Amino acid sequence: MPGLATAIPAPYADLVERMATADADLRVALRAHGLTWEEYPDLTGAARERGAAAALAYPMQGVLKYHGLSDWDYRIAFLPSVSLCNDAGHTLTLVEFDPDLATDCATINGHVARGRELERVRQSLDAIRAASGATVRARVMSRNVTRGTRMGKGLGSSAAASAALALAAIAALYGDEAAANRRLVSCMARLLAGSGCRSAAGGCSIWFSSPGMPHEDSFAVRLDDAGQLDDVRLITVPLDSRIGLKTEQAHLDAPGSALFRCWMLSRRDEALACIAAARTGDWRTLGQWAELDSMRLHGITMSGSLENKLIGWEPENIVLFRMCNDLRSSGVPVYCSTDTGPTAVFITHRDYEDAVVSAIEGLGLSLEAIRGRVAGPARLVDVAWARGELGVAD
Repeated sequence: MPGLATAIPAPYADLVERMATADADLRVALRAHGLTWEEYPDLTGAARERGAAAALAYPMQGVLKYHGLSDWDYRIAFLPSVSLCNDAGHTLTLVEFDPDLATDCATINGHVARGRELERVRQSLDAIRAASGATVRARVMSRNVTRGTRMGKGLGSSAAASAALALAAIAALYGDEAAANRRLVSCMARLLAGSGCRSAAGGCSIWFSSPGMPHEDSFAVRLDDAGQLDDVRLITVPLDSRIGLKTEQAHLDAPGSALFRCWMLSRRDEALACIAAARTGDWRTLGQWAELDSMRLHGITMSGSLENKLIGWEPENIVLFRMCNDLRSSGVPVYCSTDTGPTAVFITHRDYEDAVVSAIEGLGLSLEAIRGRVAGPARLVDVAWARGELGVAD
């Protein structure tokens, strides 16, 4: 796996060099800000025959979004992206490698995983095993938790699940030293859901990605490493998709949009702006880009097919975006962000949190408003505690 170049879709082959140059510029900018990352480790012969570990990770909300995968097996995106982890929910995952198991198995949110759901879990486990040539099978138990009454579509729970799975599996198979390598965890967290690499990193993080990028070079780095965004508040309004929206369909459709190339080519300068904003605590710039890119994301996704338009928003979204315009006009700085689905996250300062919640409640739409903050990285938790939370017998 290390050093292996990933796929380059033919329609975008002419942009590979430009996107690689943009990626190099972003890495230079991070180093100029004093940010560093580890070498990708060699895990040959490091696997244990048996092990268990548990991890907790948070969902993320995109600032600079992404749709479309240049390589589906390694889940490499066409462009870099930035997000904020959101403590409105979390995923708790327990992984047990057991030589007595004949095959991998998983229980997710209380039901036995089958089909595509189990296949994606196995793909992540296979990649983690392949790093050392291990063959031992695993038992996975995972649960998504929200501080509200429902998850909604677009909260970013798949990213949290991907990060928690990767961290727990690495710790269970290779131990705490390997699990402390943020680059390794982020790379592996990308393999179930691309944004999982940013959930693994935590806070406001940037994901390095471009067509053809090797697996070990596509990972996320946290930008706010000194409490720069401690005063930011994230207010989540969970909304369900009435069409049963699937993120994988959005990834398929988006690269077909005539707008997609422009989105790729504008990303370098926008990412540099977000890096500078996160480093200085300029939350308004992050909010402005999150709101703008929410609209561009949906425009690109909706224009990816001539025949069947993938319309991910619900009527409530239009009301909520207009509400933000009205609030800003009255002196309340707040920005509305959506990812693939209709769930909305409002980015504001703690001084304006009550005003934003009051405005949401005042719409008369019976919307739930979950108050939250920017969350940290995926972390290991006590296995016995995780067993209790997941209802697993010893």
